[in-house]
Amino acid sequence: MSSENVIETDERDAAPQFVLPLVVRIEKAAPPSRTDALETAARAVLVMLSDDRSTGDGAWARAVRDWEDARIRKVVRRARGAEWRRAERLPGITVTGADAEVRVFPPVPLDGWPKDLARLQVSGTELADPTAPLPPAPGGAVLWLNPELRMSTGKEMAQVGHGAQLLWWALDDAARASWREAGFPLAVRTAKPARWADLAASGRPVVRDAGFTEIAPGSATVVSDFSPAA
Repeated sequence: MSSENVIETDERDAAPQFVLPLVVRIEKAAPPSRTDALETAARAVLVMLSDDRSTGDGAWARAVRDWEDARIRKVVRRARGAEWRRAERLPGITVTGADAEVRVFPPVPLDGWPKDLARLQVSGTELADPTAPLPPAPGGAVLWLNPELRMSTGKEMAQVGHGAQLLWWALDDAARASWREAGFPLAVRTAKPARWADLAASGRPVVRDAGFTEIAPGSATVVSDFSPAA
């Protein structure tokens, strides 16, 4: 689902709008688990941001800069079979988790999607966990979802992608390099209701949604936490 973090900057609203496409592979016979899809989507955003093609004079750097100069939009679509194979042929990066595959593509204009991505469905990304996720392992990042909100899995994938991006921006160069070298260890979990208010008020990066789909404008959806490994 489409989502974006709220940015209180008129200049960014006036800038040309771009979107970061993500495609999750959902085969009928073997859909991924919800938590692994969320974690893989968040990691895919980090892989894109840190890729050499996205920085400096890289092939995707201009598109990434244009995207970051406007609202930080992400759209998650689903694909299977031939749809997925066509998506894999487009420039991008496939990131795999335990059972999820997510392909992230360089940003495109809001109304300028490649044909093979534009035809993919946004709906139908509801996923489930066969068992409850274990507590997060120490070290790395935890992206905490707001327990008071109800979102589709696709919407959640976009939100945790925002959370990963805000956290990446908040880290210094040394922390970024260490996290990248470790393979971006992270977990996505839903916070306990009693802890959510403390997390949201803690000064950690908070994603606030623009409210275009599913939830009210300004809703806090994700708090990003980072605890480097000892």
